[in-house]
Amino acid sequence: MQPEQSSLPEAPAAQAGGRAERHTAPSWRGRLHALGPIAGLVLLCIAGTLLNSSFADIDNIMNVLTRTAFIGIISVGMCFVIISGGIDLSVGSMAALIAGSMILVMNALTAFAMAPMLVIVLGMLFALALGALLGLAHGLLITRGRIEPFIVTLGTLGIFRAYLTYLSDGGAITLNMDVSDAYSPVYYGSLLGIPVPVWVFIAIALLGGLVLNRTAFGRYVQAIGSNEQVARYAAVNVDKTKTLTYVLLGMCVGIATVLYVPRLGSASPTTGLLWELEAIAAVIVGGTALKGGAGTMTGTVVGAILLSVIGNILNLTSIISVYLNAAVQGFVIIIVAFLQRRRS
Repeated sequence: MQPEQSSLPEAPAAQAGGRAERHTAPSWRGRLHALGPIAGLVLLCIAGTLLNSSFADIDNIMNVLTRTAFIGIISVGMCFVIISGGIDLSVGSMAALIAGSMILVMNALTAFAMAPMLVIVLGMLFALALGALLGLAHGLLITRGRIEPFIVTLGTLGIFRAYLTYLSDGGAITLNMDVSDAYSPVYYGSLLGIPVPVWVFIAIALLGGLVLNRTAFGRYVQAIGSNEQVARYAAVNVDKTKTLTYVLLGMCVGIATVLYVPRLGSASPTTGLLWELEAIAAVIVGGTALKGGAGTMTGTVVGAILLSVIGNILNLTSIISVYLNAAVQGFVIIIVAFLQRRRS
């Protein structure tokens, strides 16, 4: 009888050890998975340098980072939306509408003989407010209207671009020349040798990471994406949190547009074309789960840079036509989604 009694306590201990091993193993796999985008970026940079020595030039690197800044800023907002279990297909069209509306407002303000800098500041505030308002509309339609995010944003994708086409009469809306000259340093200026858009991207990414990982709002976003019903039982205001993620994304689109407008000083029906594809791809490539609940801001930033590097390498080496860049991004989304599904 004694041997039987002595063997009973050992079973729970063995089970506990087994559970500890099972908990430890996924954590190491999770860390390796998190390092995947970074490793891919490093390998791509090495390959790009070997294929074309111009890739490693400082001017080319700054151009890549500047190009990344617009999509990267939008991707920060998109990261919150996707982690919460949502999606937004309209950010490119939203950027186009904000750009056109912003230019029209700024041109109208110049008629009051305002100083160019004041016109620029008011235009920037208008862009941020309009982005937040459009994001709020998305959030309310999804949470109060109980419409799927895919349907809502697919509809507004067409609505936003159609309104810009109407406002521009099918052409381009051009910024007043005096205002454009005063506004150009926002895109073409630099600080310590780094372009202004890159600095803004860094600041937005750091702030986004802080909100996601160090605030109650960030924890609520992840909880909703993991299991919305459980989050409701835990007294999380799901509708409010979801709505705020779309407002945040709208503001990120507004910031990206503010930085993008001085590049050309105009807006047209092709402005922001396929930005939604690039933003979603950046978030997914960065390791964020398509089904929501898990993701990192670091991965999103790396994903945005990685996609820009792919495009830059293709342009420098002419491996394939530049017209197929969007196809490459589409394949990347499908492949990463397939790998996520296999891993789950």
